[in-house]
Amino acid sequence: MDHTKIFHVSNEKGRLDKFISDKLNENSRNQVQLWIKEGMVTVNEEESKANYKVQTGDVIHVTIKEPEEIDALPEDIAIEIVYEDADVVVINKPQGMVVHPSIGHAGGTLVNALLFHVKDLSGINGKIRPGIVHRIDKDTSGLLMVAKNDLAHEKLAEQLQEKTATREYIALVHGIIENDKGTIDAPIGRDPKNRKKFKVVQGGKESVTHFEVIERFSEYTLLRLNLETGRTHQIRVHLEYIGFRMAGDPLYGPRKTLDGEGQYLHAASLSFVHPRTGERLTFNAPLPDYFNETLDWVRQR
Repeated sequence: MDHTKIFHVSNEKGRLDKFISDKLNENSRNQVQLWIKEGMVTVNEEESKANYKVQTGDVIHVTIKEPEEIDALPEDIAIEIVYEDADVVVINKPQGMVVHPSIGHAGGTLVNALLFHVKDLSGINGKIRPGIVHRIDKDTSGLLMVAKNDLAHEKLAEQLQEKTATREYIALVHGIIENDKGTIDAPIGRDPKNRKKFKVVQGGKESVTHFEVIERFSEYTLLRLNLETGRTHQIRVHLEYIGFRMAGDPLYGPRKTLDGEGQYLHAASLSFVHPRTGERLTFNAPLPDYFNETLDWVRQR
């Protein structure tokens, strides 16, 4: 069901679309502009334009449509199942695969493949994200765990929250990092200037990333990274913050400098306690071929 939010302008200034997107920090300006065009936004009970300059005393009504329902259907998509038992599945996700359906990605996702290949999945995250305990970005490859029942889901999610499940990533970044090891402890929140991005901001959520240099090249550094927290885009944001942007990253990196389909980031290792047996399980996934081929090319330079 649609619902309406009401905002009273006090000392704010600027465009109407920016004012609303700032207030509704989960929605992009493009989405807000579409609502304005569709007549779902009024200022003082009259329709307005996106570039209207808000004024003290304005009363703004925004009618928010509920998101379109998406059915996640089984699809015969090949996936690499690293481990499976009655409670848990570990997948080695390829670069380019979205984890779960969303507007614009209704099919071809990891969830669609899981529904075909795996008999049971937990229902805690609903029909669109069955079994999904944690995610990795579309263009990040590597390991993630999937729960086959609600008990497993709760236990695995608890480990992520308590930081007893460990995740190790390999990344190729621009520039030469001189310190062999380091920790980036900087809060992350949504970028107020670009709602598709996140950045280090005052008042953001606690975010901690540990890194270690594996190899240095003439223009790049290969890193091993461990996460204490799991914020959206955390590694990419933290690396940009310290001035070493990830190679191939279309959102946070510099202009495309290496061949590839996205950021050079691979979830190489995953370790957690089995939710039923209590045994610690550790899995490793080698770097994909495209990643190794790029490293060979960088070494030759």
